[in-house]
Amino acid sequence: MTWSKVLTYNESLHLARCLASLREVATGILVVDSFSTDDTMEIAGAHDARVVQRAWVNYATQFNWALTQVDAETDWVLRLDADDYLTPDLIAEIRARLPTLGPEVDGVHCGRRMTFLRQPIRHGGLFPVRVLRLFRYGRGECEHRWMDEHIKVAGSTVEFAGELIDDNLQSLTWWTEKHNRYASREAVDLLNLEYGFMPHDTVASLRGGQQAGVKRWLKERVYTRLPGGLRAFAYFFYRYVIRLGFLDGQAGAAFHVLQGFWYRYLVDAKVAEVKRAMRERGWDVRTAIGEVLGIRL
Repeated sequence: MTWSKVLTYNESLHLARCLASLREVATGILVVDSFSTDDTMEIAGAHDARVVQRAWVNYATQFNWALTQVDAETDWVLRLDADDYLTPDLIAEIRARLPTLGPEVDGVHCGRRMTFLRQPIRHGGLFPVRVLRLFRYGRGECEHRWMDEHIKVAGSTVEFAGELIDDNLQSLTWWTEKHNRYASREAVDLLNLEYGFMPHDTVASLRGGQQAGVKRWLKERVYTRLPGGLRAFAYFFYRYVIRLGFLDGQAGAAFHVLQGFWYRYLVDAKVAEVKRAMRERGWDVRTAIGEVLGIRL
């Protein structure tokens, strides 16, 4: 039995496409909604999804709570975001290979490709990324982080060749507003690395060669030790020049500049703003995060 979990808030633009792609691989679909005000609930019901509602704190909290709502007889859990959908190749691979996996396998990695402004992103050293989206029920959970969360499992994993597509259809204004909020959350995680005000949960590891673990290790052990601001430019230069991001054309240029530089610089600027408030007002880090970023820990 495979259950898919989708977290939603005002996802009427994407949800039908997402749920339709799950029809052939999911025994059941659980939609955990954060009190949407559009047609999200109706769309989920029309696709025979089970819908529950819960107030949003962060992705990790919402996802791990959703695990408690899944049928206890579930074998596998498939994580999918509302703006994702499975390709036919991945659907066929899940149907053919998942039942053959031995009990020692706890998770499945697949490829994820992204589009931006309706154009596929093919360069920059990022795509396709390998993501763990399928895991055995009871053997995996989401990292307890405010941003950039991954699924972690204790046992072995296997690789599927099929891919899912991350294709958000919203406007650029919506995207920048969302990433402004994301920057605040990522600033919390960076500040926690320095001040240790909450438990540090991470998949960072060089062992096993898993892409998510290696990237997180480089981010936490190398990137975060570089000067703020400068590291954002260095990361953009690596993506856009060294890893040929410029070949992605006009839409790709916007993506690499905004996601690879502007967003990273914004995170650093928010970290600096919190630290300045701590110095000037005498606040502890938790208070400064609440007052400056509006995030209550």
